[in-house]
Amino acid sequence: MDLNKNFIKAKGPCTDGFRWFLRNYQQGSNYQPLLDNLVKAGRIDDACWLLSQFGPTDTILEIDELCDEAIVFSGSIHVRGSIEVTSLVRAGREIRADGGIRAGRAIVAGTGIRTDGNVRCEGVLTAGGDVRTAWGIEVQDSIHCGGDLRANWGILCNGDLYASGNVIAGQDIEIMGKLESGKGIRTSGAITGSLGISAGHGIEAGATISTQGHIEAKWGIKSGRSIIAEGAIQAGESLYAIEEICSGDGYGIYAGLNIRADAWEANAQVRSRKKPARLISGWWAER
Repeated sequence: MDLNKNFIKAKGPCTDGFRWFLRNYQQGSNYQPLLDNLVKAGRIDDACWLLSQFGPTDTILEIDELCDEAIVFSGSIHVRGSIEVTSLVRAGREIRADGGIRAGRAIVAGTGIRTDGNVRCEGVLTAGGDVRTAWGIEVQDSIHCGGDLRANWGILCNGDLYASGNVIAGQDIEIMGKLESGKGIRTSGAITGSLGISAGHGIEAGATISTQGHIEAKWGIKSGRSIIAEGAIQAGESLYAIEEICSGDGYGIYAGLNIRADAWEANAQVRSRKKPARLISGWWAER
């Protein structure tokens, strides 16, 4: 793709960025070489803007190791080792690493992110499709996933986590902001969503599910220990905990919100060590 000054000007670039282009590429430039040179010149935001405007390509970058300040690639990136960037790694399509991925500012993929190691980012992690890692995920800002988010170890995020699909982990899921899944949330460990937990399907944890906000699931909620919220607890079907189910002061506990009242005994059971104090709906199942 040949990008000339008229082609770029039609996209409405910032004045400073367009002046840089005119100084360096008056006769135009091919797409990926221009992205590379913008990054080398320290104009990473301009490279990201260019990729957003002109979209991804089907090209694939295959290398053994990636260790740099930043990279903005129009197609897919496949690294046979690990990815280590001090700022940003961004691909128009997939990012794949046979080792781990570590970035200072952001990890951004137009489609999916796959790694056989650990994912660690000091900023944001964004993917248009699935994110799958053989180890854990640690993100200092927010996570936005357009598909399933899966980690064989734990997931730690100091901001919000949103996934269009399932959120699945082998160990604890600890989110300092809001945890929201378009489908289900499942882990063998505990689930913490400090500002709220929401699932389009069900929620299941091997240990405690807790939040300072509300817990909401369109299907059921199941915990190997307790379900504790400072807000309300709302389930479309059943609620189950080995120990206690406890909502915040002034907030209720609701099961069977998506079930007819005459079918609560079969499909909207509430089970815990003792009957919850603020149970509003659902069928309490005596032990």
